Amino acid sequence: MSISIGMAQQIDSTYLVLLLQKNPELFGQILKHPTHHEVQILYTQIDRDKNNIPHFKSFGYRLDPTWYFYPASTVKLPTAIFALEKINELKIDGLDKNTPLRIDSAYERQTSVRTDYSSENSLPSIAHYIKKVLLTSDNDGHNRLFEFVGRAEINDKLKKHGSKYSRIVNRLAIGDKGIWAKHTNPFTFYKDDQIIYKQDAQYDPKDYEMPWLKNTVQGIAYMNAADELVHEPWSFEGLNVYALADQQLMLKKLLFPEAFPVKQRFNLTEDDYRFIYYYMSRSPQEVTYPKYDANEFWPTYSKFVYFGRDKSISSFQNIRSFNKYGDSYGYNIDNAYIVDFEKGVEFLVSVVVQSNQNGIYNDGIYEYETVTYPFLKNLGEVLYQEELKRPKLVKPDLKRFSF
Repeated sequence: MSISIGMAQQIDSTYLVLLLQKNPELFGQILKHPTHHEVQILYTQIDRDKNNIPHFKSFGYRLDPTWYFYPASTVKLPTAIFALEKINELKIDGLDKNTPLRIDSAYERQTSVRTDYSSENSLPSIAHYIKKVLLTSDNDGHNRLFEFVGRAEINDKLKKHGSKYSRIVNRLAIGDKGIWAKHTNPFTFYKDDQIIYKQDAQYDPKDYEMPWLKNTVQGIAYMNAADELVHEPWSFEGLNVYALADQQLMLKKLLFPEAFPVKQRFNLTEDDYRFIYYYMSRSPQEVTYPKYDANEFWPTYSKFVYFGRDKSISSFQNIRSFNKYGDSYGYNIDNAYIVDFEKGVEFLVSVVVQSNQNGIYNDGIYEYETVTYPFLKNLGEVLYQEELKRPKLVKPDLKRFSF
């Protein structure tokens, strides 16, 4: 049996059901209550031809692009990609991802930026914001990239690159919605005392309505800004939307541009690709700037699938995850490419799972440690074992991803 999720590709919908059922000790709780836990999975096998070009076969579990889940930080990856694209498209001498910048405020609630003491030169730049986003999912880093690209351009590019069921319409972790989300800050890029590029404040009047969305109102109550319990359901209406199939499509385009026609690829340089690959696959301890506290940001901090935020892992060996995760309102999401360089294993998996047993939102009480993290770790391990058994006619050449 196969289903269509709005893409040309047909997705097999039986394989993962049978695989999960074969491991009741790992997935029994989720299988009993898949709707309650909001589970969706998209797993893609990769086979290389003699020219090392990847070919894909995908398998889904409960995929539904109209069924809403809060995408949290997963929206940060396309925003980072589009920031690099914008720099390349501006084609201004002296402007690149490392050019220092200043951010001003031009509307209510906006804040300005002059310095970033976590960078080597204590100055903010697009490159440094992307590093922080990919290494530890820094919210301010994403918000500044969102402001640079601009809301209208972000959503135009989502559509251009095939994301049919998604929108990115607000900053994260600052209560950004409504009129405030429609206004973004002015930017100035400079070198020494010379201004290289100035970008005026932007305004995007569109609402990007999605009337087909279901499940945007959830739960039985929520905690408001005054830390008071409100006995009404929590509404996600008007917030970011990033469907699982769209997430994996963007990851495919990023990792395997050679599998897409030239006109469908991102406008990134080879250096841009390597820059993103490097930081999205590193642990926080493998970089010097920013410098991270290992107790707060342990090696697997940003790796959900296969690793499950296992704090006992002191360093990565042959297995790496090139991913972007999300973590909010009881939702855990991971959009990942798992690679074992020694054994030639590679696969894509995009997954969302939620646990909010009390049905109260914004109270910080979610079952991450007992439900969602173990589920993501177990899913990655089971898929990895399946990949080990799967015969391949051509062993993949993975040196593009090895650093």
